[in-house]
Amino acid sequence: MKLWWLLLPLALWPAAAAPPHIVFVLGDHEYSGEVTLPLMARELEQKYGFRCTVLKSAPDQNGETDIPGLEALQRADLAVFYLRWRRLPAGQLEHIDSYVKSGKPLLGLRTTSHSFNYPKGDPLESWNRWAATAFGAPPGWGADGHTHFGHRASTDVSVIPAARNHPVLKGVQQEFHVRSWLYRVGPKWPPADAAQLLMGTAVDPDKPAEPNPVAWTWRNSFGARVFFTTMGHPEDFQVESFQRLLVNAIHWTLQQKPRWRGPVPIQVPYRGMVKTAP
Repeated sequence: MKLWWLLLPLALWPAAAAPPHIVFVLGDHEYSGEVTLPLMARELEQKYGFRCTVLKSAPDQNGETDIPGLEALQRADLAVFYLRWRRLPAGQLEHIDSYVKSGKPLLGLRTTSHSFNYPKGDPLESWNRWAATAFGAPPGWGADGHTHFGHRASTDVSVIPAARNHPVLKGVQQEFHVRSWLYRVGPKWPPADAAQLLMGTAVDPDKPAEPNPVAWTWRNSFGARVFFTTMGHPEDFQVESFQRLLVNAIHWTLQQKPRWRGPVPIQVPYRGMVKTAP
């Protein structure tokens, strides 16, 4: 038997699929997302075969008006946002707007619920509500009662029984603890058509605190698969269940079966708000 197919030109063989490209867009004053998420990105490249691009606020986490390289979103298969009170120029916002309207998947963490903070009357003021459209998160800090329960608090997290078989929760402990102080998002958020995955209960809150959802999935109006979590304190990244939640969510948004290659050694201390040296 002649193996004639061995003689076919290589050009006729189907090309291997390119690995999914994940673009991280980072800029928060407080939680060191520009440190923790690049460590996750490196793990995603080395152990999961993804291709990652990390974009950060310039010149540092306090730079509210510039995130260079946002044109990379044009080539992204998934965009991960960890932003807080940015005031980007219209030209940079266009890249974010185009990506969201493309219907490609989105993943957001913690302060991304208040990504932008344009002053009242600014032509770009409507961007302050961006998280509601993109992620089904509250439309900015203070809107609809969006607040937290004190920096000294932390959060007990539990799987919502109806969601226990969701692929994003594969291998996630039924109960675990994170350093993040609980955010209030309810009762209006996430939207009624979101799938709530995890519930948080405040530990040592500074005011009466009702349980609030801390992670959910959603399909936004542009058809995108969305995952959002209000967790994201740097010490949360030391918790294996939180790491696994993020890795699962990345696979889920990309419509891939979740894989787990083990915990990541992330030891980033909480920095808090630090002024940039003049």
